[in-house]
Amino acid sequence: MKIRAVLGAGLLLVALAVHANPDEALQTREMALAAQLRCVVCQNQTVAESHAPMAADMRREIRVQMEQGRSDAEVVAFFERRYGAFVRYNPPWKPSTWLLWGGPFVVVIAGLLLLRRTLRRRQAPPPALSDAQRQQVQAWLHQSDGKEQP
Repeated sequence: MKIRAVLGAGLLLVALAVHANPDEALQTREMALAAQLRCVVCQNQTVAESHAPMAADMRREIRVQMEQGRSDAEVVAFFERRYGAFVRYNPPWKPSTWLLWGGPFVVVIAGLLLLRRTLRRRQAPPPALSDAQRQQVQAWLHQSDGKEQP
């Protein structure tokens, strides 16, 4: 009788462990997917990191779709259709996302070119005066010398 009770309890624990394991695997998969998606409210955090109500809704939707048997790629595609490529924390390299990938580099290069041009202008010596300009300056200086003396 005791053996049956111990075996029954053991089988119950095994059944609970087997039942809990898929849930744990599903939760791990859900968090991995949530880390790949951007919170559409915060925009600088992943869905896994964000505490915004929208991020909680997105995590719930991920869970529902996974329970329905959808693959990771299908879940990400669902969110991409709904919110655009921006929802992916690391958007794929394709023509519609070139601006996301290349924009920061273009801005940095443009800034460096502008800085270079500005520094070159500062280093350039002032243009030399022509003979006519020198004579005009000398005339002004002589005129001002005469006016300042009483």
